[in-house]
Amino acid sequence: MMNQDTPGSAAEATGAEQSFAIALMQHLVVPTFVLDAEGKVSIWNRACERLTGVPASEVLGTLDHGFAFYDEPRPCLADLIAQERIGEIDSFYTTYDTNSSCQLGFHVENWCRMPRVGTRLYLAVDAGPIYDKAGHLVAVVETLRDMTVQKEAQLQLERLASQDALTGLANRRAFDVGLEAEWRRCQRAGQMLSVIMIDVDHFKTYNDAYGHPQGDACLRSVGSVLAGVAARTGDLAARYGGEEFAVVLPGINAIGARVVAERIRAAISALNIPHTGSSAAEHVTVSVGAVSADASKLAPNVLLLAADQALYAAKTLGRNRVEVAADPTSGNA
Repeated sequence: MMNQDTPGSAAEATGAEQSFAIALMQHLVVPTFVLDAEGKVSIWNRACERLTGVPASEVLGTLDHGFAFYDEPRPCLADLIAQERIGEIDSFYTTYDTNSSCQLGFHVENWCRMPRVGTRLYLAVDAGPIYDKAGHLVAVVETLRDMTVQKEAQLQLERLASQDALTGLANRRAFDVGLEAEWRRCQRAGQMLSVIMIDVDHFKTYNDAYGHPQGDACLRSVGSVLAGVAARTGDLAARYGGEEFAVVLPGINAIGARVVAERIRAAISALNIPHTGSSAAEHVTVSVGAVSADASKLAPNVLLLAADQALYAAKTLGRNRVEVAADPTSGNA
């Protein structure tokens, strides 16, 4: 029996399959777009329109589609694949699956501004290239999943795990991690690192006189002052334990540390929280110890110990004062 297939019927079958594939992709509930070998948008499905607020008519046949996701010019994952810029992926995305490849596809995650719809979404992005039989790039398919709810829940859990419930500052665990991280960064950069320790004067007496609820309110007020002081990127304010607080100041020398420490002491004194049981003043005061040193010359625990010793000196010398320790690396500590 003769084969009834002809070149014409084979082409018609191929065309029908392509039309079906395109129609299927258009109706997928997963936001999807496709770039051709030149990087132009060939498919922008309805789910992608709903996600971005950008109709397909605005992007089809163009190289300009990044504006749907970002408020500044930058490539999407599919662009980087189409342009053979795989090595740059991790510089554009906060999370990059290093097991990604042209065979397995590429997976990244990132916050996207979504200018047209005016929302900020956390998207999980998967993209992969399609090649013809000769190994030439035909298209790149990118799919997107809105993971904002899951990401915000994760971030909330992380905040709860690292945040002091009473003051909203970092807790002791987060302080230890943050101090270590800033020490390493300052060590690499050859910078100074300062640590300030703060203790509320006669706090047990305050609690006994005014009650624990008022004591909690006092600590929250102190925490608010410290949160305002640690405003730069890298600064860290924490409740170290009980009525004791700590601040990490990367890139700050001893003179700067004293200025910040005195600012903290004065700001808390200016709160004028009554404290009739204090020997330092008629209101709540703090004793402050500070230290600053070249991060490359000592470990974080040594810096912390020096700050604690300076705090002890401030308390011994009458409280409501600032003491700055000598540089532990100078040999005069």
